[in-house]
Amino acid sequence: MKSLEELRVIREKMQGTVEYRSEHESLADALASEHGKYRAHVLVCGGTGCTSSGSQKIRERLDEEIKKNGLEEEVCVIKTGCFGLCALGPIMIVYPEGAFYSMVKEEDIPEIVEEHLAKGNVVKRLLYDETVKGDEVLPLQETNFYKKQHRVALRNCGVISPEDIEEYIGTHGYEALGKVLTEMEPKDVIQTLLDSGLRGRGGAGFPTGMKWKFAAANEADQKYVCCNADEGDPGAFMDRSVLEGDPHVVLEAMAIAGYAIGASQGYIYVRAEYPIAVERLNIAIKQAREYGMLGEDIFGTGFKFDIELRLGAGAFVCGEETALMTSIEGNRGEPRPRPPFPALKGLFQKPTILNNVETLANIPQIILNGAEWFAAMGTEKSKGTKVFALGGKVNNTGLVEIPMGTTLREIVEEIGGGIPKGKKFKAAQTGGPSGGCIPAEKFDTPIDYDNLIAIGSMMGSGGLIVMDEDTCMVDIAKFFLEFTVDESCGKCTPCRIGTRRMLEILDKITKGQGTMEDLDRLEELAAHLKSNSLCALGQTAPNPVLSTLRYFKDEYIAHIVDKKCPAGVCKDLLQYKIDADKCKGCTLCARICPNEAIVGKVKEPHAINPDKCVKCGACMEKCRFGAIYKE
Repeated sequence: MKSLEELRVIREKMQGTVEYRSEHESLADALASEHGKYRAHVLVCGGTGCTSSGSQKIRERLDEEIKKNGLEEEVCVIKTGCFGLCALGPIMIVYPEGAFYSMVKEEDIPEIVEEHLAKGNVVKRLLYDETVKGDEVLPLQETNFYKKQHRVALRNCGVISPEDIEEYIGTHGYEALGKVLTEMEPKDVIQTLLDSGLRGRGGAGFPTGMKWKFAAANEADQKYVCCNADEGDPGAFMDRSVLEGDPHVVLEAMAIAGYAIGASQGYIYVRAEYPIAVERLNIAIKQAREYGMLGEDIFGTGFKFDIELRLGAGAFVCGEETALMTSIEGNRGEPRPRPPFPALKGLFQKPTILNNVETLANIPQIILNGAEWFAAMGTEKSKGTKVFALGGKVNNTGLVEIPMGTTLREIVEEIGGGIPKGKKFKAAQTGGPSGGCIPAEKFDTPIDYDNLIAIGSMMGSGGLIVMDEDTCMVDIAKFFLEFTVDESCGKCTPCRIGTRRMLEILDKITKGQGTMEDLDRLEELAAHLKSNSLCALGQTAPNPVLSTLRYFKDEYIAHIVDKKCPAGVCKDLLQYKIDADKCKGCTLCARICPNEAIVGKVKEPHAINPDKCVKCGACMEKCRFGAIYKE
């Protein structure tokens, strides 16, 4: 077991190393650490996104080339978590220069090693273009993607090795746990969270300190702390990235929560589809036990707390707190009626608190820096920062952390780099299947809990999907309803039947078979679902439909009255045609048509037989003259 003094020694030993990477400290500072013997640090992204793009092979090739050039004693290669700019993977950064290499290929590695690592010549053609200004290499923090971000929950992602507890300690890791165990009473910890204004980052935004206060007030022979890492929203990967890049922050925060409410056991419920996160959590738990950060008599204070993993099978409903706890207990993941709430009767019918990964990732920093520090960020009712998984029709897809109150326009146009191919912004979906679509007219809305609810959406866990003018909003509503129907546990009739009836109506509309009365039925069904469903899955399932009806009703009417899809997405309402003035008669479209629907002679305009056309779009995609269009 490590004492507080031993923790301080480790931190001082490692601190220069991590500062060398994250803050561009001088080489002399880095040399003060054990790892400072290296004159260069190469950080390779080991998150899921970059791993799927081949970053593991990049790292292996780096090791080979470094060895071939005799640089093993001079260059240190570290596998880190996500840097955020997922669209540019595989990513690697070389310090002390802070050179940001993006879309790295195996064949690029010999040149980077020979020129940059051996000779000190940065290979500028392989750098992310925004980091190059003439002969100068700019720090990543000065690029558009990063300069408006403020990293709290993600502060260590892309900086430390997630598989080395000492690197986490080097960033003041486990100091917050030491502080609460030796300097604070449980009630003081809870009051700090209340004063900070931290609200749950998992969806509803309930005050974290209030949840802890309720659980602490209930006497029991056993209490539990649960972490919801079952992130299931389409397009969401915030929690996964924290677990992959900084797993110890979750363990530390859970131990703090255990002390605050009087619990001795914690569970992390993580979906099995996150193999890298699961592997790193297992490593982190093992290391934390070895160093005495988990287990008996932590820091010699008599406090004991341990954590176990439970793997989920990917059921979206298990993101709901009572369904999650039911699943941990070994039963089918279905929600339970509330009250009683988990703070009174939760896991195994004992007082339990449940927070998601991002919520927990903020807690050690709040303890170390104070409630006022955190409360100074954000808006009046939404304090701190929020992590978003930015995806869809945007140039810079990836992970961003911004202060609450940042506008949607800033996120999409400045951080996200705008819409590809010069297309116009049409809408953004926040909150996944539980959220809603924000139209262009609300583009300057400051993003926080209350503002999003006011415009018919919600924060959710932080998925943010951007849509351009080619998106059909009826089809988007149908997509999310399809997801909800598949993921409904079926326990309550309103959700089990109501979501299916709504989906059937949307399906009719996208096929051109809908009526205006169907729009009234959708709203009526939505009201029943919201007021009668057992859990939040059913209660929020109508949100994507209601928000698109609210802001894009003209598209529904076009599908019903005009039998047309304005965005050209719904196949049953489409017709592909050939512009005779543009067609050169090259016959390429006829040759690739899978159903022989295109006829015409060589060097003469062709035509499409609508009765045979399967509307696959292959002809339009391959036409070199832009002669094929859809309407």
